[in-house]
Amino acid sequence: MSLKVAGLFAGIGGLEVGLRRAGHEPLMFCEVASTAQAVLAAHFPEVPCEPDVLMLKNLPAETELLTAGFPCQDLSQAGLTAGIAGARSGLVGRVFDLLDRHPVPWVLLENVSFMLQLDKGRALATLVEAFEERGYRWAYRVVNSLAFLPQRRERVLFLATKTDADPADTLLVDDVAAQGTLTALDTHAHGFYWTEGVRGLGWAPNAIPTLKNGSSVGIPSPPAILFPDGSIGTPEIRDAERLQGFEADWTKPAENVARASMRWGLVGNAVSVPVAAWLGERLARPGAYDKARDGSILAMDGRWPRAARFDGADRRAVEIGPYPVWTPRPALIDFLEYPSKPLSARATRGFLGRTERGSLRFVAGFQDRLRRHLAVMESANVTEGYLVAAE
Repeated sequence: MSLKVAGLFAGIGGLEVGLRRAGHEPLMFCEVASTAQAVLAAHFPEVPCEPDVLMLKNLPAETELLTAGFPCQDLSQAGLTAGIAGARSGLVGRVFDLLDRHPVPWVLLENVSFMLQLDKGRALATLVEAFEERGYRWAYRVVNSLAFLPQRRERVLFLATKTDADPADTLLVDDVAAQGTLTALDTHAHGFYWTEGVRGLGWAPNAIPTLKNGSSVGIPSPPAILFPDGSIGTPEIRDAERLQGFEADWTKPAENVARASMRWGLVGNAVSVPVAAWLGERLARPGAYDKARDGSILAMDGRWPRAARFDGADRRAVEIGPYPVWTPRPALIDFLEYPSKPLSARATRGFLGRTERGSLRFVAGFQDRLRRHLAVMESANVTEGYLVAAE
């Protein structure tokens, strides 16, 4: 089954790139950011892009799958947590306005996993009620990009349909255990967020923590990486793109309309390409859901489970993990292709101070390596330059 796709809140096309790799055809984008529009125009020159979802009146008549990676700022733990009614995340209501005019067979939503618990689950409850009122069955699941790439990134995929197909046959079939190797500071690279250190760290062995979108004015917030030799750096933008499954320099067309630092926000907001490709392949070739995975019937009075489905009669929790597959990949230090920028003395000093004041526990030797990196940066007075990520 190959579907024709209309993508709302398309960003830089992560969903659509992955779906296209699986044989589905993009018909239309809708994206408000000029930087993202420039990226879409460069990579999908044949696909029209509408600039404002509030002004969009109808979907293309041929649309079979509507996708919407709707804004997460009001749903994210790191964001405003205003909830589904927030000014930005509330734009998902336009999905239902358009479905009322054109009830397409399939709908795919993507957002942060924090939405499952925000405001006692109100965000997801709002979505499922809206779909059920319109005659859709649905399934959702938290999927971790670590299944495909060395980036730990959990997102909710929500699939709904008005067809005779069961969305669980697409979304809730594949399930494997994580197959990561044992790591050590002397042999593997480890990602962490240098902006934290008191209550959180984002520690990721042989991977990086979730790429963030940075500030609205283009100040990037990439994670740090502790390399086996004790050096600490932040990934280059081209490696950040690759850690989301894009080709290096995928977002470079954005520099035609804004400064280069804005590319970080585009990458941080994107959907990981291989996640979308896996889902696209399952849409084309569904499996068979095993009802032995069914859990309890869901109440609507609190946080939601990490996976669930609605078969037209009951809403049920589903027992399934965040890894649909485990794709072989090189170690993080070998995955990176571009020089890392050294974490500055100022950033290292601030982060180290927070780790020493806080009560978090760290891997043995981590803080010692921070101190050594700080000494190197201070003695060399290094303010610019680059570290080599891998030989």
